[in-house]
Amino acid sequence: MTNSTDQDTAAQAAAETVAAAAAYDASEAEQASRTAQATRDIADVSAVEIITTAAVHLMSAAAVKCGLADDPAAQIDLDEARKLITGLAGLVTASAPDISDMHARSLRDGLRSLQLAFREASAIQDPIGEGPGEKYTGPVN
Repeated sequence: MTNSTDQDTAAQAAAETVAAAAAYDASEAEQASRTAQATRDIADVSAVEIITTAAVHLMSAAAVKCGLADDPAAQIDLDEARKLITGLAGLVTASAPDISDMHARSLRDGLRSLQLAFREASAIQDPIGEGPGEKYTGPVN
């Protein structure tokens, strides 16, 4: 009977392995399908929309790091804010000629507001023209 029990256990283990492999293949196929769908979705989005979405994400993160969120004392990090604002300034400045004036103007306004918020939050003021992103935008007053 031990031999029969061993065979049953081996057969059960083999069946579980086959089931796991089939589930893995199905999961992999589902993931490939999702990736293909995401690629098609991205292909349908205009470059202007992708640029403005990236800019909005940078603006939101910079605003939080400048202390403009609900709990400013816990979230303020001006070193991180400087990096985000400079990245945003580069994106806005580089993409402005290629996106409509309407989009560029609103992005520049948001950038300027963040640059001023950074200056206000800083204990030590940067010299005019040396604040975050000002090498791309020029001095902000």
